[in-house]
Amino acid sequence: MNSLNLLKKYLIDSQIFVSVMGTFFAVFFMVEQDIIKTPTIALIFITYFSGYLYTKYQNTGKFFTKILIFNLLSGILSVALIIYNHNEYRLLKWFIIVILGLLYDSTFLKFFVRKIPLFKVFYVGLTWALINSWLILPEFNSHIFWISCLFITALVLPFDIRDMHDDTIVTFPRLIGVQWTKYFAYILVFFSLMISILYLKTTYSLAFYLTSIFTFILIYFSEDSNQDSYYSFWVEACSGMPLLFVILHWLIN
Repeated sequence: MNSLNLLKKYLIDSQIFVSVMGTFFAVFFMVEQDIIKTPTIALIFITYFSGYLYTKYQNTGKFFTKILIFNLLSGILSVALIIYNHNEYRLLKWFIIVILGLLYDSTFLKFFVRKIPLFKVFYVGLTWALINSWLILPEFNSHIFWISCLFITALVLPFDIRDMHDDTIVTFPRLIGVQWTKYFAYILVFFSLMISILYLKTTYSLAFYLTSIFTFILIYFSEDSNQDSYYSFWVEACSGMPLLFVILHWLIN
């Protein structure tokens, strides 16, 4: 039990896990496009990690001051990584994505995106998709955008099921019920999978197919009564699974 508590504290609550999974999802497409660059991977992780830290701890008083300092240093490091390894256009793309993150959930704003009924799931999918299809690539890739956007939007829906009794705005589970929310998530994953089969290389579409099976299962068993680890670990892990399946394929062959 102590080990599980430590794992939750230092891996999940610290936002490291979700940041690693987001980075893995981006690297999956980088490998598929044959454009692996270590500075870009570092940039993606730093962007996710600082963003999720800010969102989670922005209302924690004195501790938030430390988060702001960390985010400032992370921003400087990110800018340096871009300047020394990419170009000004990549810097502009990164800056736009950072602004989108701030607009999502910043309590210093009078109105932010997370307060918009039903829109949150699509906005998260949009942000992750822009990282995968725009930030990390020389040119915008519409296929990767829609694969990412549909899949991540589907993964956010189980979290709305988890929080359906705590949310203060209208979410899909509160509007159409848990079962119809699951149907909606199935449809999103299905279309994401179809696009991956049509446009990704065989090994990568197979990896995404296996990931989709796990995702369907996790959506099916999503209930508001599940333990938080069901969502913060298992559902979050779905975004990292495509890369893990590709690595497994390499090891086997």
